[in-house]
Amino acid sequence: MNDRAEARDPALAAAQAVKAYIRMHREKLACDGELLGLLLPQRFGEAEIRDLQRYIIERLTTENTVLRAERDGLKGERSVRLGDGVRRLVLDLIDARSFEESIAIATSAAQAFGADRAALCVEGETSAPRGCEGVRLIAPGTTVAVLGREGSGAILSSGGEVLLGKGCGDCKSLAVFRLRIGPNTPAAIYVLGARNEGRFEGEETAADLSFFARALERAIRAWLDLPKL
Repeated sequence: MNDRAEARDPALAAAQAVKAYIRMHREKLACDGELLGLLLPQRFGEAEIRDLQRYIIERLTTENTVLRAERDGLKGERSVRLGDGVRRLVLDLIDARSFEESIAIATSAAQAFGADRAALCVEGETSAPRGCEGVRLIAPGTTVAVLGREGSGAILSSGGEVLLGKGCGDCKSLAVFRLRIGPNTPAAIYVLGARNEGRFEGEETAADLSFFARALERAIRAWLDLPKL
């Protein structure tokens, strides 16, 4: 029986060690321009070896720029779609021929905002003002309870039945905006409700909805012949 260890070719052993190192440190290798140049001399000349790492960094930068552009493009498309809806509704408010028509535009705008329900709510204990059949009455103090004394808007995950009425308790996304109509008018809010969670999240969406609420309060103020605030 031969107890001597099998002799190995030193060059072969070194090559196997290099392969093992490459398998274990692929990420490090990708960032080592000099090592890549030594391993691939047929692809990278002596002058190119010095700039290989810079080349890799620039390529990654370019790829990241492309990805960011695609991401921003998708965000831009979403913003344009929602923005177009806001602009159309604002033009409809301007074109309205009566106070009732303005209210109807606001209360039927849910679909344009990707919502399931929309309501214009006014605090009161008796009945909605004449000509405001689309207006919901809510209990006095509701606006402050939801938005505080100075808040202009809020995104909620519950409260649909209180703000939108019976049968709207399944709305998991609510966008609520204060309507500053006049110093002596009852507190009022504009509410959108959606069954999907997180529907109104995001700065762009909130800004667009808030813009429509501001346009709505001005339209109401104009029809009621109230002074500007």
